[in-house]
Amino acid sequence: MTAIKRIFHRITNELNNLSCMHQHIKSCFYSAVFGVVFLFVSSCSEGTKPDFSGWEVAGGNATLNKYSTLDQIDTANVHLLEIAWQYHTGDADTAAHSQIQCNPIVVDGVLYGTSPQLKLFAIDAATGEEKWTYSPFETIEGDRESHFGLNNNRGVAYWTDGKGTSRIFFGAGPFLHAVDADTGKPVETFGVNGRKDLHDGLGEEFADLFITNTSPPSVYKNLVLSGTRVSEAMDAAPGHIRAYDVHTGEIKWMFRTIPRAGEPGSETWDDQEVLKWTGGGNNWMGMTIDHERGIAFVPTGSAAMDFYGGKRTGSNLYTDCLLALDAATGKLLWHFQYIHHNTWDWDPSSAPVLVTVNKDGRDIDAVAQTTKTGFVFVFNRETGESLFPIKEMPVDTDTELEGEKLWPTQPFPQKPAPFVRQSFTEKDINPHLSEEEYEDVRQRLASYKTGKMFMPQSKQGTVIFPGFDGGAEWGGPAFDPTTGLLYVNANEMAWILEMWEAEEEEEHAITYKEAGQALYQQNCMACHGADRKGSGNYPTLIGIDARYDAKAFTEFIEAGRGMMPAFRHLADEEKEAIAAYVLNLQDDLKKPFQRREASPIEAFRKLPYNISGYNKFLSKSGNPAIAPPWGTLNAINLHTGEHVWKTVLGEEAWLKSQGVEETGTENYGGPAITKGGLLFIGATKDGKFRAFNKRTGELLWETTLPNAAFATPAIYEMGGKQFVVIACGGGKLGTKSGDAYVAFALPDNVRNQ
Repeated sequence: MTAIKRIFHRITNELNNLSCMHQHIKSCFYSAVFGVVFLFVSSCSEGTKPDFSGWEVAGGNATLNKYSTLDQIDTANVHLLEIAWQYHTGDADTAAHSQIQCNPIVVDGVLYGTSPQLKLFAIDAATGEEKWTYSPFETIEGDRESHFGLNNNRGVAYWTDGKGTSRIFFGAGPFLHAVDADTGKPVETFGVNGRKDLHDGLGEEFADLFITNTSPPSVYKNLVLSGTRVSEAMDAAPGHIRAYDVHTGEIKWMFRTIPRAGEPGSETWDDQEVLKWTGGGNNWMGMTIDHERGIAFVPTGSAAMDFYGGKRTGSNLYTDCLLALDAATGKLLWHFQYIHHNTWDWDPSSAPVLVTVNKDGRDIDAVAQTTKTGFVFVFNRETGESLFPIKEMPVDTDTELEGEKLWPTQPFPQKPAPFVRQSFTEKDINPHLSEEEYEDVRQRLASYKTGKMFMPQSKQGTVIFPGFDGGAEWGGPAFDPTTGLLYVNANEMAWILEMWEAEEEEEHAITYKEAGQALYQQNCMACHGADRKGSGNYPTLIGIDARYDAKAFTEFIEAGRGMMPAFRHLADEEKEAIAAYVLNLQDDLKKPFQRREASPIEAFRKLPYNISGYNKFLSKSGNPAIAPPWGTLNAINLHTGEHVWKTVLGEEAWLKSQGVEETGTENYGGPAITKGGLLFIGATKDGKFRAFNKRTGELLWETTLPNAAFATPAIYEMGGKQFVVIACGGGKLGTKSGDAYVAFALPDNVRNQ
């Protein structure tokens, strides 16, 4: 209905501008248009819904099913696709491994997206011609990128009053920004100069902590609902869900994902005293709103810190949950906890998707959630009842970590079956390794805790499989409402979680070198490794002294960037000590370090253990220890819970050269599907964009992009032509950073046949 109002409003505005048109003719035209609208609305009220030929929401439409009713491009002609236009943002940063993770939206012929440096832009969706850009770091005099750092951005949200006023909302730095959709100017009445500080409402004790929002916010009537990304260590802010007035930025309601002592949910924390300082439980993955019922479905992540829960024993509501909230008030309607007392970083990996499932001959409106563990959970939207059986099953709780108290059971859905492998034993070792590397992997595997999910963390090392980035990813699944098939791309990469005892503070006077080493271990080692060579998807710090001096590096620590949080809570001298240690500043390393007395909250944040890093389980030459496939694409029938097909996604060049085709690669981003029988997806580190037959999984078309596309495509129609566009930002998995949005369409001579 909103789209109809906008179209009618634009038509009448244009007519009103034609002073030469006779009033009688105008009146006749208005009557005719109102008649057409009335007939259209009547047909909708009888159950006929309009087609989704646009892409007005990140995720395609309000259900986030990434489904398009367009069928101009189909299984017979997809191989003829060619580039229709390219838009270059001009601000890729190859040295800093910049990315574009944005799923753009298209409204009234305008495509809105974000750049590697978080510029918001508007371009003509038919030609890629730029209309305007907005830099979020220059909205207030004196503000610059170095003050806030750069987060990744996965999309924007659109709001209109239907009367000519429209806005774009998105997260950049610690702010929710409101921008006029027509002009690209900040909405001065929203917050302060068009932006709302995401710290507001959390409390003064969290005012200096890292906070941002990587996922697109969600619009419900005149509210914009936002989650946040926070640190995953003990310096995390709480991830409370907030709804803001779209006009003023005023907080209209807030749901505390970390409850206060005495509030509902607090009884699941053994020590309620820690609730005033505990962070996390944040909605970093976005949310989905059932507009008809007024329900916001909000998944939440783990409590801080992610891998040790000795200071937060209990099942920890409302972390690692799916929350069903009244979108107008924030009132909790129901919840389900996916993991109790999570210490594996296995939070839900994307916003859920709204589906309709036929069970026992009855259509049920449901909400489906894919997870890092490879499970799919499906719940009745109104009651929270699972559509398939879920069993609470005992898991290993034998931990050697002092203070840790693991939960004795975890929920296992009985259907659908997991879409990834969930254990790593000797039979799963990569057979394509050399004999020497195979034996080395076998011996290392024998020394770790492994064999099933939910194995306790350990000092010796525990295999995390599916990995920290395992199973489903933040791109989320696609769902075909005509067939009931859910499509999900998945990672299958093993990681090693090794817990190190934290160094005890020395009583005697210490130098910057000793302090810097201890502070590095506490704050930096998890991401960059004990040897500073990087771990997982985090870059090496070796050689960083060639790019940063002490002043620039301390500013970098203060601001954060991409996946790196800001460390504003550290004292200046602590940042300087880290800089001296990382940059190996010999003169500074010898300086005496002045300890400061820890406050109660700082004492709470000190842990007896740190993790050695986000370390993938790789061979000596850097190849996966586990056998392929490392990336898959899966189709699951949600009516029955049965898997329909599975295929690999991506190819590894080092094995393809040896004739091994079925490998897949790690992948980030999601699929989009069409009525024309197609599934489009980038996501892979090989830099390909592919189209599959959504019914069979057969690969029908692929092309090489200018840079890898770790993003989700958007599908829309302009002037009778169907477009498929995807952001090609690279930057992950060792790929080169890029700055392009690339749109594909059929040649005119094919389209017009």
